[in-house]
Amino acid sequence: MAIDKDLLDRLLEGRDPSELFARDGLLDDLKKALSERILNAELDEHLGAEHGEAEASRPPNRRNGSSPKTVLTGTSKVRLDIPRDRAGTFDPQLIAKYQRRFPDFDDKIISMYARGMSTRAIRDHLDELYGIDVSPDLVSAVTSAVLEEVAEWQGRPLDACYPLVFLDAIRVKIRDEGFVRNKAVHIALGILPDGTREILGLWVEQTEGAKFWLRVMNELKTRGVSDILIAVTDGLKGFPEAINAVFPDTVVQTCIVHLVRHSLDFISWKDRKAVVPALRAIYRAKDAEAGLAALEAFEAGPWGAKYPAVAPAWRRNWDRVIPFFAFPEAVRRIVYTTNAIEALNSKLRRAVRARGHFPSDDAATKLLYLVLNRAAADWKRPPREWVEARTQFAIIFGERFRIS
Repeated sequence: MAIDKDLLDRLLEGRDPSELFARDGLLDDLKKALSERILNAELDEHLGAEHGEAEASRPPNRRNGSSPKTVLTGTSKVRLDIPRDRAGTFDPQLIAKYQRRFPDFDDKIISMYARGMSTRAIRDHLDELYGIDVSPDLVSAVTSAVLEEVAEWQGRPLDACYPLVFLDAIRVKIRDEGFVRNKAVHIALGILPDGTREILGLWVEQTEGAKFWLRVMNELKTRGVSDILIAVTDGLKGFPEAINAVFPDTVVQTCIVHLVRHSLDFISWKDRKAVVPALRAIYRAKDAEAGLAALEAFEAGPWGAKYPAVAPAWRRNWDRVIPFFAFPEAVRRIVYTTNAIEALNSKLRRAVRARGHFPSDDAATKLLYLVLNRAAADWKRPPREWVEARTQFAIIFGERFRIS
């Protein structure tokens, strides 16, 4: 709705332009005026409703002055005159009783926290930009409310079938019993038959192990997952067995991205550009036999001689690399080219680096959940490769690939 120009001229008349957006400037005056106007309208409606329901023997409720209240907005503190009624039954919707912050203020705090800012950094930022003095305890209270949302999200029901699930863990530093320990944050990312991506869960544990992943698989089954067509994992020992213990028909595929990155860890920076095409020849081979031949050629060639640790790393995981070659090109591209779990991990690592370490498991869970939520909000459409891959999944897995 356009604002009348004459009204704007009257608002701006006699004001210094440099102070319009400053603290206690025109915007703050407008926030105060509009808020009080809404509150008074709420009270009028409340009194009208009570008057219609009042018994003849009871005197009607009416206005009873106002009470001052300072509330925090996203840009400043505003002092409001909250209207009252004589019976004390009026509870405003805009600013509820005992509420000291506009909802958008909490959203700003949560948004800054999700970007990796500490509670004290958020306090300093609000003070520097808006002149709002808030305590770290207030910031902690706002972000702690997220934990209830996390618990509900973690236990929500899931779909019955996921054609593709990526399972991975990253390391974060968390204070535990007076010591800062490296703990594993486990993440499960699923792709639904229509190509929609969904974060299935987030778990913090002391270490990444097959026994813990078995617990995760059982939890996913309890929450409604009955079938996973392909599970993409790192090379953790016992991981495939943990998945197949719960989902026996699942094809377990070693993550090609993890394997390539692990190989590059052994290679100096000056040689990586030349070595990558040699590794690509392995996983881009037309079938398992051609892939094995490319691996043997790499091992016997100059790069295999210079970096003898690379080929054995592929051989140790070869049984879990082989399923990859049975898939058509469309499915392969989904598995290694659009490895969404790696994109998530990079966002999580950036947030973790900004924080250094966390004071507790709950603090880590809050931040990482918010980061994951922000990432999921950017998923507007399925990967462009999914249309072709979906047809291939339907052919390969038949009735197991169910589009609801």
